[in-house]
Amino acid sequence: MRVGGAVVSKDADFARHLTAYLGRHLPGQRNLSANTIASYSDAFRLLIAYFEDVGRRAERLSMADLDKGAVEGFMRWLERRGCSDSTLNQRLCAIKAFVNYVKGEDPARLFQYQQVLAIRQRKAAPAKMVVPGRDGMAAILAHPDAATAKGRRDMVLLTLLYDSGARVSELCGLRLRDVRLEDPATVTLYGKGRKSRVVPLMRATASLVSRYLEEFFPDAGPAELDSPLFPSPRGGHLTRAGVSDIVSRHVRGARATRASIPEGVSPHSFRHQKAMDLLESGVNLVYIRDLLGHRSVTTTEIYATVSLKRKRELLEAAATAPKSREYPDWSEDKDLMAWLKTLC
Repeated sequence: MRVGGAVVSKDADFARHLTAYLGRHLPGQRNLSANTIASYSDAFRLLIAYFEDVGRRAERLSMADLDKGAVEGFMRWLERRGCSDSTLNQRLCAIKAFVNYVKGEDPARLFQYQQVLAIRQRKAAPAKMVVPGRDGMAAILAHPDAATAKGRRDMVLLTLLYDSGARVSELCGLRLRDVRLEDPATVTLYGKGRKSRVVPLMRATASLVSRYLEEFFPDAGPAELDSPLFPSPRGGHLTRAGVSDIVSRHVRGARATRASIPEGVSPHSFRHQKAMDLLESGVNLVYIRDLLGHRSVTTTEIYATVSLKRKRELLEAAATAPKSREYPDWSEDKDLMAWLKTLC
């Protein structure tokens, strides 16, 4: 069989199915976002690297090669590379979704595909939630140098990341049209599954964003409304890695000022800190769920569990230990002592 002028074995059908899956099925039939398709593509890029590592060239791969043993070997290969259980589960889900698609195109290997689909996910330990704390967050937000254009950009980016409770991918995807500065100021975020939500901004944040737009987009008209709010050096949207670098730089700078900030603070820590601050201010979990874009309030309840300060305050209010002089002396109760003696 010839494909693009090259001779390809008819048994090497892996590439044909994968091209149709990523190129037509996911964007056309499933209508998945570009970010989701990119995540699936990463999984298969690693899978192909694994096959080549064990001596199977990519252009000769067949669906017969994608059996239970190969998938389990791929998982062990990822584990040796230092991937976490949650990452392993994500890669496995991508492969299972692909196999579930191919079984309708290739029913002759149905039993093989059923064996792959029966592979169980790893039982991942819950990820540790890292938050910088109120003082730590204040130190991070205060670190950018407002005397430079780059510092002012970083100040607005970090403040908006915290105030909106946005995921890093949602922040990267922001356009000029997504910001509304008229009172009440809001920002529209586009999250998982193409879902959108409108998040209110504090007046101080809106003021920062307004000055940022005046400086960096002074002549923006209707034609520029789809421009990225935080452009990369090449003019496109900032990447997740770019935002992570900005956060890491200012976390290190804030820590150098002797601010108490734990290790492992990431862009997602800003989202956690916002939720914790709202919870400890008495905001209802249902509102926090809507602000964060969670599907269920059950997901949001994790913040109630990890709010150690709030738990301690509630426990202290509900069970204050009596002072020594207030503690009762049961031996002075003659009726009680007589009753206890009868038990002997």
